[in-house]
Amino acid sequence: MTKAIILNLVQFLTVLLFAPLVKGWINRLKAVFQSRRGPSVWQPYHDIFKLLGKQSVIPAEASWIFSFAPYIYFTVPLVVVLLIPVLTTFPLFMAFMGDMLGGGFVLALGGFFLVLAAMDTGSAFGGLGSSRARFVSFMAEPVLMMVFFTVSLATQATIPYIVNKTLAGPALLLAPSHILMVLAFFLVVLAETGRIPVDNPATNQELSMIDEARVMEYSGRHLALLQWGSAMKMFVLLTIWWNVLVTPWGLAASAAPAAVGLAVIVLLAKMAVAALLIAFIEGTLAKLRLLRVAEYLGAAFVVSLLAVITYTMGV
Repeated sequence: MTKAIILNLVQFLTVLLFAPLVKGWINRLKAVFQSRRGPSVWQPYHDIFKLLGKQSVIPAEASWIFSFAPYIYFTVPLVVVLLIPVLTTFPLFMAFMGDMLGGGFVLALGGFFLVLAAMDTGSAFGGLGSSRARFVSFMAEPVLMMVFFTVSLATQATIPYIVNKTLAGPALLLAPSHILMVLAFFLVVLAETGRIPVDNPATNQELSMIDEARVMEYSGRHLALLQWGSAMKMFVLLTIWWNVLVTPWGLAASAAPAAVGLAVIVLLAKMAVAALLIAFIEGTLAKLRLLRVAEYLGAAFVVSLLAVITYTMGV
């Protein structure tokens, strides 16, 4: 039990400390693809620590939800860390408290409170961002359900520690259903984390913005928690994509410090590859208009549906 607690703390620290670095990698690589100098990879850390030292300004019309939401949004990704294989192949002491669907509900809790907080002030931007964020989530949920349905059919389980070992087997690793499922989930990750082509995270001055509109009224420590929580949410979703759906290779098979340290290095290498892929997409594509987002997520749903069909047909 003591080793499990220590490993969970190591996983917490891995997500907590390296999530802003992944965001910095993406921003830096995106600038390279666009032939710009771009910010340093450490810029997200500088922004967060600068905001943590500033006082939060709370609108007069806001209720307790406005001040409470950043802490929920910051904590939720760390709760999901208890349920997924971040560094180890073997389950830790809370791994069976929830499956992939339960982890999705936990992540959605942070977004739910952020939507309430954005509408709490009565700001026009908050209302716009909240309605658009719910629209994106409404379109993304069927894709996730089809992905989970494919996972349950292929592995007869939805516990992440069981799913990753089964999908990594020779019978499913290169199966078309597995490849389509991985692609569909990645398309949802781009949408849920506010990346191009669904949203542009580099601006807060466009009327078509989504995530930035929801946090327009925040400042100081509250904004720092929201930015940090957003980085951790992306880190957790990419961890699920890599360690559960794509492949569990590189995870520690024991609690030995050397094995866990190697798992951290492998995870960061995987995140670097994901950052390169996301930066390439953002550096070569433009943001879609809001009405075209439905077409994007509709295409993701078709991909996830094809994953189910190809598996049931035995392709």
